[in-house]
This record gives sequence, structure tokens and C-alpha cells, in this order.
Amino acid sequence: MNEQPGASAPHDDLHPETVAVHAGRPPREPDGPMSTPVHLASTFHAGGPNAYGRYGNPSWTAFEEALGALEGGECVAFASGMGAISAVLALVPTGGTVVAPRHSYTGTMGLLDDLVATRDVTVRYIDVRDAGSVADAAQGADLVWVESPTNPALEVADLDAIGRAAREAGALFAVDNTFATPLLQRPLEAGADLVVHSATKSISGHSDVIMGAVIARDGALRDRIVARRSLNGAIPGALDAFLALRGLRTLPVRLERAQSTARELAARFAGHPALDEVRYPGFGSIISIVVAGGADAAERVAAATQVWVHSTSLGGVESQLERRRRWAAEADTIPDGLVRLSVGLEHVDDLARDLEQALERAGDPGDAVAAGPTSPVAPAASGH
Repeated sequence: MNEQPGASAPHDDLHPETVAVHAGRPPREPDGPMSTPVHLASTFHAGGPNAYGRYGNPSWTAFEEALGALEGGECVAFASGMGAISAVLALVPTGGTVVAPRHSYTGTMGLLDDLVATRDVTVRYIDVRDAGSVADAAQGADLVWVESPTNPALEVADLDAIGRAAREAGALFAVDNTFATPLLQRPLEAGADLVVHSATKSISGHSDVIMGAVIARDGALRDRIVARRSLNGAIPGALDAFLALRGLRTLPVRLERAQSTARELAARFAGHPALDEVRYPGFGSIISIVVAGGADAAERVAAATQVWVHSTSLGGVESQLERRRRWAAEADTIPDGLVRLSVGLEHVDDLARDLEQALERAGDPGDAVAAGPTSPVAPAASGH
């Protein structure tokens, strides 16, 4: 079967903001559409690159061209972030070894546990902030997997140092770039072989799409990833790809606004008496706060907000928050009172005032009726 390449036309001389607007567009022709239409087709006439709806779709290709251009590699779109992560982890052979962060997205941790149980894979967990330890762990490994910043601890890795260590060890190097996005870091330039995104989050940005993506350094790796997508059927819908690309067009302005607000909020709430800690890596739109009083107080904060939305996701135009340890799969080294904040596009003063009143109410357990339930049943599945 033939696969349609996901690499975009050259955009090396353009700024990322311009690339986000123009990459993945149809040819400029009289009366031609400015955007690639939604191709709702499962079957194509023979002789072209798509062949069949599980192997390719012009709506995917447009998205792949744009995100690939932003990351500087060759993009493969997936039905979800989990589909993308699964395709990369499937490259690890039976009996192989993976180096992975001790704090990571819980879905990734679940997949690693499954590899250990079903394919005799060894996982060496590391602190991504310690590049020396990561280099030691990379010796003899098949894959070095890194999140930076990590979810939800917001630890930042030295990608250049880890990339050098992975190359010296002969290991593949993959980076989950969901939090930073290609506008704030480009892991392929730091030596990564593969970059993963939950396109559900900041890439699409409107809480209405579930999609994932893998960006490969070269065509050979891309072909291996495409094979996993085709065999497992983890393909995105054409409408989802259209919406994700539409969201990507505004990523630069959305991220600029959200990051500016996040910086301001982190500064305003640093040292707040109701908080044990404010974690912000200095970039991006995600903040983690540790509420004094532990799990119950943190749940009261999440239930008491009126502007912030209590929900399990991030990267949307609306600001969202949740206590991460409410998920049973979250690492037990994450504080019980840690609340992850995903900053959206609302006015900073409204977000600050809403969080302030929620923190005030969290200190009064008697306010539980107004604030909502304080001890929800922890879901067994992983959060996002």
C-alpha cells in the first residue's frame, strides 16, 4: 500500500506564527478553497497514495503537513494521544528496556505497566531533571522516553543532554511535547527521534477533538509509525483532523495569551497562605499548586470555582483545574493536595479572583454544601 507523506513544503524561512497559519493549505488556484475540505470517504479510486480509508485521507495530510512543519519533522496523525503513545512504545522489542520519567502522564504509565506484564519489558524510572542519571539509565536501553515539563509535577528536562546520552547509548529518544508545544520547544532539534502530542490539548485548543500525533525525525521512522497506525486502526476521523488543524491555526496567539496569564497567576499566588507550593516552570500555560490541608482541601478548591472549570483535560480556551491524585493511577509521589491548573483565555483578574475565593472557602470544611462534595470516588482509570 502507498502512504501519503506527512512532511510539509519547506517553511524554514518563516516564523512559527506564519507557519501555523499557512502550512497544510491547498494549492492557490482560482476558486480553490483556502482550507482543505473534510473528506468523508472510506474508499478512494485506485492508483493514488491513499488506496483505502485506513491508510490515508487528505484531511489528515493537511494536519500532518502543518504540525510536521512546526516540529521540523514528518507527522503521523492518530485517533488519540494514547494511540500515538502506543505506536511509539510498540517499537520496543519484547524483553527490551525503556527509560521513563517517574512522574508522567498516567496513561503512559499504564501502557508501560502493560509492557512489563505482557512483553517482559524492563522500565527504568528516572527523575528527568537529573540528566546524569538519565544518561546512566540509557545504557543498554531501547527507548528513552521523556516528558518535559512532566505531568503534573512540571519538572523540566535538559533535552540536549539527554539527546546526546541516548545517541551514545544507541537508544531511540522520544519526547512528549504536549505541554510545551512546538512553539516553546522543538525536541527534534535537541536530538529526539520522535515527538508525541496529545493534539486534544493545546494543538486543537477548543475541548472538542480527541486526536494524537507522532512526529518522526526521518522517513524511515515515519514509515514504522504509519505501519503501527495502519495495523492497529488508530486512525483519526476526517472531521477531527479538520477541527484540529483549524485550532492549530490560532495556537500562537492562544498560547501567548495563556502563557502571559499563567506567569502572572504564578507570581500572584506565590507564597499564598493557603498554598504549600506553586509550581511553574517559567513557560507554558500549566501551573500546579499544592493546597495546604491535603486532599479534602484541594477537592473543596476544585469544587468551589465558578470561572475555572473542574474537568480532566488541559490546553483549552477555558481554564480548567483538578486534583490529580483523585486518579488512582497517579504516582503516589505526587502530593495529595496538588491541583493542576490549565490556564485559558479569560481575563487574569477574573481567574485570580475566582481562585482566591475558592482557596478561602477551602479553609472552611463547613462550606462543603456550597462547594460541592469533598471526597469523590477516585476513578480507577487514568486522567489526562
